Amino acid sequence: MSIPHFTEATTTYWQQFQSTGKAIPAPWKYGYPAQLPDSRILMLPIRQIAGQPSEAMASLIINQASLSVHDELGDMLAEAVRDLDPEVVIGLPTLGLTLAKVVAQSLGKDRYVPLGYSQKFWYSDTLATEVSSITSPSGRKKLYLDPNQLSLIRGKRAIIIDDAVSSGKTLQASWDFLESEDVGCQVLGAGVVMKQGERWRTLLGKRQEKVRWVFESPLLSAVEGGWDVRE
Repeated sequence: MSIPHFTEATTTYWQQFQSTGKAIPAPWKYGYPAQLPDSRILMLPIRQIAGQPSEAMASLIINQASLSVHDELGDMLAEAVRDLDPEVVIGLPTLGLTLAKVVAQSLGKDRYVPLGYSQKFWYSDTLATEVSSITSPSGRKKLYLDPNQLSLIRGKRAIIIDDAVSSGKTLQASWDFLESEDVGCQVLGAGVVMKQGERWRTLLGKRQEKVRWVFESPLLSAVEGGWDVRE
């Protein structure tokens, strides 16, 4: 088992924003200072990547954030996607669901449509697709739309809301699914709180131009004294 390189418990992270008058330079020891649109800082804990201990990523587990941080990030995300002018807000599980609620409320919607990983007995296999995520060690999972929600999005202009984009695999699969003949909605774009690296751009192709985010978080490499942006 590898020795942790400058990592620590995440208990105190994501609980408040920090005001700073200057950039915090690398190397970063335990947290990465993500800069928000208003120049405040949200310190993100650094997590080593399994099987690649010399590489790491800054983590945001939005459902462990304080309620004030969660809601403010949701409002910032709503502002980032407001120009897309959607009829429907669609939330991706798991961490995109509570954000989708905040975004929908901020955009003046009465509800949002949640997708899920749990298959209820009345679900249809035609309203499902396989997805994978960089943060999930369990491999591929199935993403489901409740058949009772289909009428809310078929033929509608929609946006997808999630917590982050990294590899782009989950976002791409969800986008394809929602625009398939079985679902039939028009995806105007997607909104995430955290843009993690740039690898997702190649997979999404022209769709990358329709992705909005609140802050950026680079992929990291181990250096003497902490972590720096991966070359």
